Amino acid sequence: MLTRQRKDHLLTVLARDGRIVAKDQSDLLGLSEDTIRRDLRELAADGLLQRVHGGALPVSAALADFAGRQSVATDEKAAIGRAAAKLVLPGQVVLIDGGTTAVQMARALSPTLRATVVTHSPSVAVELVAFPGIEVVMIGGRLFRHSVVNVGAIAMEGIARVHADTYFLGVTGVHEKAGLSTGDAEEAAIKRALMGAAAETVVLASSEKIGVASPHVVAPLAEASTVVVSTAAPKAVLAGWRRRGLEVVVAEP
Repeated sequence: MLTRQRKDHLLTVLARDGRIVAKDQSDLLGLSEDTIRRDLRELAADGLLQRVHGGALPVSAALADFAGRQSVATDEKAAIGRAAAKLVLPGQVVLIDGGTTAVQMARALSPTLRATVVTHSPSVAVELVAFPGIEVVMIGGRLFRHSVVNVGAIAMEGIARVHADTYFLGVTGVHEKAGLSTGDAEEAAIKRALMGAAAETVVLASSEKIGVASPHVVAPLAEASTVVVSTAAPKAVLAGWRRRGLEVVVAEP
């Protein structure tokens, strides 16, 4: 089998099964695992999949920059934002991540809500200017332009001084085995610190982020308490999450 034929076959398996197991494909095609792994490396270099231990997963479509993500799954993100906003209770201190879904959540908060929002996202902070009952605390740091969030040592120091009720987390990949992941190592570290600063973590996951992986793991999926999804989320996947004790909130359109 020619290299191009092997790669086309692997991409077909990935689209059909949602994953590639290198050993299975080695046995099926009568080739060495080294050959399969080489093909996976090359496909990953072309941005066509995300390599993981033992094989590969679909690459996240949410790895584009903030401006590019604004046109992806806009209706879903608005619905997820509204559902997430309802989870914020009066008097709470909440951490809201950066990203397009987090901005939708900020817009959807009740205009009469009295709470404290801590965020490292200038975009989220600006959305909350018009909410008189919400105290907005900005975490400073170096601006990571790709996601329009503050990162670095200054951000870490600010996060360490916060004890929040809930962290609303945005990621680019949500996978049962690969966990919660994102495209940048430093941003993943900031997200882990934010998870550690909150009593519970709520994941905001539009459908293009479900069942895919990004290069940098934030945490295992089990470390979240709740995932907010849209009606487009795969029902079988949600059932599996629920069986493992994860609360799933399905946002109404």
